Amino acid sequence: MPCGSNMRAVYPTFLLCAYGFFSNLRPLEPFLTPYLMGPDKNLTETQVVNEIYPIWTYSYLVLLFPIFLATDYLCYKPVLILQATSLLVTYVMLLKAQGLVVMQLLEFFFGLATASDIAYYAYIYSVVEPGHYQRVTGYCRSVTLFGSAAGSLTGQLLLSVAKVQLLHLVIITLASFSVAFFAPWFLPMPKGSLFFHKSSGEGQEKPRSNSAALLEKVEDSETKVPLTAQCASTVRSLEAAGHSRGFVDVLRMLSTDFLQCYKCRPLLAWSLWWALATCGYFQVINYAQPLWEKIRPSHHNEIYNGYVETISTLLGALAALLVSCLPVCWALWGELTLCILSMLMAVCVFVMDMLKNIWLCYCAYVLFRTTYMLLITVATYQIAATLSMQRYALVFGVNTFMALLLQTLLTLVVVDSAGLGLDVITQFFIYCCYFAAISLVFFLAGLSKLASRKRSEQAVPATGRAETESDSPPISATRSCL
Repeated sequence: MPCGSNMRAVYPTFLLCAYGFFSNLRPLEPFLTPYLMGPDKNLTETQVVNEIYPIWTYSYLVLLFPIFLATDYLCYKPVLILQATSLLVTYVMLLKAQGLVVMQLLEFFFGLATASDIAYYAYIYSVVEPGHYQRVTGYCRSVTLFGSAAGSLTGQLLLSVAKVQLLHLVIITLASFSVAFFAPWFLPMPKGSLFFHKSSGEGQEKPRSNSAALLEKVEDSETKVPLTAQCASTVRSLEAAGHSRGFVDVLRMLSTDFLQCYKCRPLLAWSLWWALATCGYFQVINYAQPLWEKIRPSHHNEIYNGYVETISTLLGALAALLVSCLPVCWALWGELTLCILSMLMAVCVFVMDMLKNIWLCYCAYVLFRTTYMLLITVATYQIAATLSMQRYALVFGVNTFMALLLQTLLTLVVVDSAGLGLDVITQFFIYCCYFAAISLVFFLAGLSKLASRKRSEQAVPATGRAETESDSPPISATRSCL
């Protein structure tokens, strides 16, 4: 890779890493529920759990697709600035505002910030060469995880050692967001984007990473998704009219790609787990703090939420890094692995909910998050390895949207006061049953796949023998050739 290309990648990567670190350095986040239910905001558990937190789910769902299109149409940078602004507004309101309605509006702005997260990871691919994708993605992802862990640890140490008030953690988090706010303004503006604006040469299929090529060689042929060539032809047909595409053209291309992608059984299986498990994962992490508050009230006891979030984040990152070392043939054992580990997640949620011991609850939460991070990394890799960049952006977006749609339905029925409005203990019992149901789905899928494979293996020798009897030369002739 030329030196000049390296230098062009350093500046935006550094700014993105700085933005990712400071925007995820949130000392208050592990203690948000105690803060809202404490003397600073004086909200009740029902208001926080059943009336405020659901707004984030609804706003995230409603904003995800418009933000997805706006991110590409505006070429990423303006959406990054919008995200930075939304985070600032969220914590200014958290610091200054009072009342239920204002806190619900705050959750809307936080949903806007969360939906805009797609711009953070999409931007770097528009300004660096494909040869740098793997490295800069690793930098950006690791620095956000490190920022999140550092924020949780900082908040816990300030509470436990320095004995600061929760209000001070809001101020420190707001200061971190203020630093992050300036980074996107100095990023270079991309010359093109993935769907709406194509810079010269972008229409050609970009080379995939070495890891993707390696996966295609070692995995079972059933996992190979011959979609990249189809994608390239679709893109070229739309580009015939010019580099800038209209809204209708983009929607037509996305719908065509959507139908072609999800016809593939392995991709559909991993995507199904992604959507189902991510829905449950969001629910568990969103409402874990109210559960901890129920088991060990913060106004009577010292809490250790920050340590738990730090450990779970770091172990989750480590699990993601170890995926490449696992000696698992995902083509053969993928469904059954998803079954077993989904059941483990169900057991973790059961322990959190039923045993009413804060230390067991903390440990189960750490194991739950680590297991999810391991599996979602495998799912990401399995889906991305054989898709073009245009298509895995689409598939990941659709999977996330489906997860949010399921989460919205679950929230509306189980959590929201307009639905059943269940208390947090009952909610977690339902989440336990939810993950058990996911495990059952993939157990049946795994058995079906193994049975199908066994039948095909039995059919192959019979076919081979028939061909040998009819087409093979005499044994003597064969030996003479040797």
